Amino acid sequence: MMREMSLQRDPQAMVRAYGRRMVELMPSMRRISLSRRDLPAGEVRVTRYSGWTQEVNPWKEPELLPHLKGGLLAELIWSDEPQIINEFTVSPGDPGYEFLEGQHSLIAIPLFDGGTAQNMVVLSNAETNGFSPDELPERVWMANLFGQATQNLVLAERLDAAYQQVERELQVVADIQRSMLPKELPRRAGLEVSAHYQTSRQAGGDYYDFFNYPDDSLGILVADVSGHGTPSAVMMALTHCIAHMLVSPPSEPSELLKHLNEHLTKRYTLESNHFITAFFAIYDPHSKTLKYSSAGHNPPRLLRHDHQQIESLDQATSLPLGIVDALDWPDASVEIRRGDRLVIYTDGIVEAASPEFELFGMDRLDQLINAAQGTPEELRNSILTAVDDFTQHAPASDDRTLLVIDQLT
Repeated sequence: MMREMSLQRDPQAMVRAYGRRMVELMPSMRRISLSRRDLPAGEVRVTRYSGWTQEVNPWKEPELLPHLKGGLLAELIWSDEPQIINEFTVSPGDPGYEFLEGQHSLIAIPLFDGGTAQNMVVLSNAETNGFSPDELPERVWMANLFGQATQNLVLAERLDAAYQQVERELQVVADIQRSMLPKELPRRAGLEVSAHYQTSRQAGGDYYDFFNYPDDSLGILVADVSGHGTPSAVMMALTHCIAHMLVSPPSEPSELLKHLNEHLTKRYTLESNHFITAFFAIYDPHSKTLKYSSAGHNPPRLLRHDHQQIESLDQATSLPLGIVDALDWPDASVEIRRGDRLVIYTDGIVEAASPEFELFGMDRLDQLINAAQGTPEELRNSILTAVDDFTQHAPASDDRTLLVIDQLT
C-alpha cells in the first residue's frame, strides 16, 4: 500500500487506492469518512461512504456532501479521540442513521490537523465486539499517515492552481504592456530603425517609445523601471501614460523628463520606492542634430561612420526619475552625419552575467558595434546572440531593450 500511495499525484486517486486496500483487508466492514472543517461545533459532513454507488469529490463538489447536525457521527469527530464502541444500535432519529443502520460495533479513527480531528474514518461492523483495542494504535497511525499524504496532495494541487492563475494574470499584464509599445517603427526618409524588447518574466519594467512631432522631428524614449515583474510593469504603464499626457512637443528633451518626474513623484514613486532611468532624445532631420537628456540611464553609443570611433552620449545626465520631486536635467546636442549609427539599450544588455558572474559589459558591446558592417537589424541580432552565448543561454535575469538607428542620408 505504501508503494501505491507514493505513486499517486491526485488526492482523489490516493483515496481510491486506500479504499481498495481497506476492502482487501476488511471486506465485511462499512467505511465512513467524515470532515468538520469550517463547520460549527456539533456538525459534520460525510465525505465518503462505502455504500455509495457514485463517487463524490469532496474538494471539488463539497455542495453534494451530506451535512449532518448532531448525532453519533458528530459526537465521534468532535470528541477528538480515537474510540472503539463494541456494542451499539443507532436510533432511526439519528442524523447519521442511513450510514450506521444495521451496524453494532465501530472504530473511530481521528485524522489530526493542527492538533484537532478535522477528519475521521469510521469503520463499522454488523456484529458486536467487532474490534479489538490492540488494533487501535496501528489503525490510527496508518490512517493519519494516509491523511497527511492526501492533504499534501491537496495542497500541491491548490498551489498548482494558484500558480496557473498567477501565470494567466501575468500574461494579461504582459499583453497590456506590449500593447503600449510602438505598433511599428518610425518610417522616416534617411533613417533605418531596429528594435528589440524582451522581459525577464512575462511582464517587465523596460519601455521604449517614439514621438512624431509636427515639425518632422522624432522623439526617442528608452526607460528602465527598477525591479522586475508586475510592479515594474505597472510603473512602466504609468510612465507611458504620463509621457503621452504632454500636450505640446517639448522644446528640449529635459522638458519631458521633468514632466515625467513631477507626475511620478507626486503620486507614485516616493511611496513605492521605485525609480526609473530614462534617456530621451529629439532628432531634427533638417539640422541633422540630436538633442538629448538622460535621467541616470546607460549612455547610448554613437558610432561615427567616417572614422569608426564610438562616442558616449553622457554629456547631459542627472539622477533617475522618481527620486527627488523637484529637479532639472541638463541637455546636450550632437550632430548626426550620414552613415552614423546610434545604439540605445537598457542595463539588461551590459549587465547580463556569465555562469562565472562576469558581466557582458560595455567593452564587448562596443566591439560588436565597431565590427558590424550590416543593417541595424543585423547588428541587433548580433548583439542579442552574443549576450545569449555569453550567458550560456540562461533565462534573462533582467529586461533587455535595444534600439539601433542608422542615419542613411
